[in-house]
Amino acid sequence: MLYRPLARLRPLLLAALLAFLAQGLAAGADAQTRKYSSIILDADTRQLVFAEDPDGVRYPASLTKIMTMYLVFDALDRGRLKLDQRIPVSVRAASQAPSSLGLRPGTRITVEDALLGVAVKSANDAAVVLAEAIAGSETAFAKLMTDKAHALGMRNTTFRNASGLPHSQQRTTARDMATLGLAVLNNHPRHYHYFSIREFSYEGRVHSNHNRLLAQMDGADGIKTGFINASGFNLVASVKRDGRRLIGVVFGGKTSRERDLQMVRLLEAGFERDQGEIRTARRPGGNVVANFSPIAPAEAATSDDGPGIGSAGPASRWAIQVGAFQRAQSARQEARKAISTSSVLVPGRAIAAAEKDGSSRLYRARVNSLSEAEARDACRQLVRRKMNCMVVAPRG
Repeated sequence: MLYRPLARLRPLLLAALLAFLAQGLAAGADAQTRKYSSIILDADTRQLVFAEDPDGVRYPASLTKIMTMYLVFDALDRGRLKLDQRIPVSVRAASQAPSSLGLRPGTRITVEDALLGVAVKSANDAAVVLAEAIAGSETAFAKLMTDKAHALGMRNTTFRNASGLPHSQQRTTARDMATLGLAVLNNHPRHYHYFSIREFSYEGRVHSNHNRLLAQMDGADGIKTGFINASGFNLVASVKRDGRRLIGVVFGGKTSRERDLQMVRLLEAGFERDQGEIRTARRPGGNVVANFSPIAPAEAATSDDGPGIGSAGPASRWAIQVGAFQRAQSARQEARKAISTSSVLVPGRAIAAAEKDGSSRLYRARVNSLSEAEARDACRQLVRRKMNCMVVAPRG
């Protein structure tokens, strides 16, 4: 006879084992889903700012929870759920693999705490609790998720669970996830703030949001990160500045840091569109992030040292930017390092500067007073030496 306490744990152990096996199967089922893809959209005009393989099929990982929350918002607006309503935690919900709130079967949690657990902690157990409260089972909820996705125009998306835990048939694309991000903003503006919350406390424990862009990027106010082995590091982000909002999606980052830096680079390039049309882009590993039109060019090249954030340099003179920092001293030091590293930049004629405008908390590390040829040659040289560099065209 099985020891009684162990017998009670058997469903939890079995579910955990199945989740582990599913992750391994999903990781090996289609290695192609690990490939990088990205998209940047203007949230107001729906205009495509930039895209690289936006329709490539990917595993959504915890980006799945954006749709889970969307359906919860639907239920709240229709009166089917209330924020202070206490909903039950099933054995299945409690058995979900981490990340989790550590919910115990037979207990109850309020809808709002479960929402916060999903948005901030990316808690898989809380996601299943919400799914079961709406549809009775996670399987039935996943069908509702897929139906809603197709109704929103997410034609290449299929959901099989509420959490984003590995499933070989759970697929989406960067374009579809951007569509979902826009749908949340447009259809549920009253609830969107849940994606902006940086931390919350549950049963005496404080949980911090995995989306570091909320604290690190000017204007960032949402929405969700994701990771499983089969997908790499994913992110949907929303940034608003001076009345303009961009939605960005990055799939397939090798690390969370690389993913975040790439998102910053793409979004910053998008906000610089007044300098010219973005034509092509590439990703980290010595690749170009954005090429602007010859009228006012700005070439961005990447490294893991920091984001390339650009604006125009002094009038009638070209510049390069080699990073953005919270302290002016750090920005000037990086600019001086660029001068000493590149043989194209002549000390005394190339001027190191830390520039900051009123709308940003960051100091931009710039080398000013360059010709166009010097700026482009210097950036090419610095990129080869693994430094971040962006060519900045003059204004006016």
